[in-house]
Amino acid sequence: MKKIIIGASGDVGSFSAQASKEYARTNNIINYEIKYLISVEKVLKELDEKKIDLGVFPIENSNGGIVIESINAMSKHIFKIKNIFEIPVVQCLLTKPGIEKEDIKTIASHDQALKQCKTYLKRSWTETELTETEDTAKSAKELSEGILSEDTAVLAPESCATLYGLIVMEKGIQDLKFNFTNFLVVEK
Repeated sequence: MKKIIIGASGDVGSFSAQASKEYARTNNIINYEIKYLISVEKVLKELDEKKIDLGVFPIENSNGGIVIESINAMSKHIFKIKNIFEIPVVQCLLTKPGIEKEDIKTIASHDQALKQCKTYLKRSWTETELTETEDTAKSAKELSEGILSEDTAVLAPESCATLYGLIVMEKGIQDLKFNFTNFLVVEK
């Protein structure tokens, strides 16, 4: 049986990676590999070039709304929608070990994560700079690698704490307790 290559629009530990694994599990796809492509544009480009068999990316969140990055990328490519499904999204505030709340000067994450935590951020981090990044998991990875400064916290999935040696300062910080993202599975 041929190995299915799934292109995910996130890094290792991202919600897109979780969605890719969930899709494979619920569709009994055992022989698969996930390519971590970070952006929706890269997913659709690799689908065009037949470097992946399926693409998985977010289209809409129950709190953050339409994922603009996805809409922009979709307008440039031709593909078929194979499936649409949702997964729960629990946002966490992650830091380097030993960092206290008062040490944090910047919170970095994908635009959607910042939107999903908008009220929390306004209420709890009024003096903190917010920085948009390409991907939640990539932000966690860059914090662990020292690319982002020590006084930065990131919004990312809880799994990123274990993957990248970070600490969960707060869990479930999204504005809606029941926070879901719809993902598309696409093919050529």
